[in-house]
Amino acid sequence: MKEMDIGKVARWSGLPASTLRYYEEKGLIRSIGRNGLKRVFGESVLQRLSLIALGRTAGFSLDDIAEMLASENGPAIDRQLLEDKADQLDLTIRRLSAIRDGLRHAAVCPAENHLACPKFQRLMGIAAKQAAKSKHTPTPPEKA
Repeated sequence: MKEMDIGKVARWSGLPASTLRYYEEKGLIRSIGRNGLKRVFGESVLQRLSLIALGRTAGFSLDDIAEMLASENGPAIDRQLLEDKADQLDLTIRRLSAIRDGLRHAAVCPAENHLACPKFQRLMGIAAKQAAKSKHTPTPPEKA
C-alpha cells in the first residue's frame, strides 16, 4: 500500500474526508498528487495522522501540532513543551479527581440535602472558582 486516495485514508484513519482536507489546508498533512478529482496520499500520512491524534488527545492545538510537524526531517517536538503539557495534565487530573471524589461523597452523604453537606459546599466553591477563572460561566436562559 504505497498510495491511498482520500477515501481510503478516511477509512483507515476514521476521520472524515473534510477533516483530511482541513488538515491539508492547515499544513498538517500533504497530498502527493491527485487521481482524477481525488487527493492521493503516501502511506506515511497514517503515521502523521496518528501523531496529530496523539497531540489532540494531549490537548495541543492544531497550530502547536503543525509547528511540531513542520520539520522536513520528521517531527521536531520541543521536549519542554511536552513537559509543560504533562504538568498541565497533572493539574487537570488532580482537579478532576477532587471533583469525582466530591460527587461520590455527595451520592452517599447522610446530610438531609446536598446543600447541607459541607463537602458538597466545598465542591460547589471549587467549581465556581474554576468557572470564574475559565470565564466559561454559563449564562442563564433568557425569559420569553
